[in-house]
Amino acid sequence: MLQSLVDHKHYTGLSSDVEKRLKMHNDGKVQSTKRRRPFILIYQEVAKTLVEARKRKKYFKSAAGRRFLKRL
Repeated sequence: MLQSLVDHKHYTGLSSDVEKRLKMHNDGKVQSTKRRRPFILIYQEVAKTLVEARKRKKYFKSAAGRRFLKRL
C-alpha cells in the first residue's frame, strides 16, 4: 500500500518487487499515479500465491480493508 505525499490518498497494488515498483511510481512511469507523486510505502504483505494476493488486494479496497488500514 502506497500513500501519496501530495493528496494523502492510498494506492493498492501487487508486485513481486516492491522497491522497484515504488521507484516506478515515484519516477512517474505509472500513468495512473503520475500526478500524485511522491509516494511512500505504508504497508506490505507477502502472499504465497497470486490468487491469495489478489484476494487481499480486493479486501484492502473494501470498506473493511480501509478500516483495517486506519487502525494501523
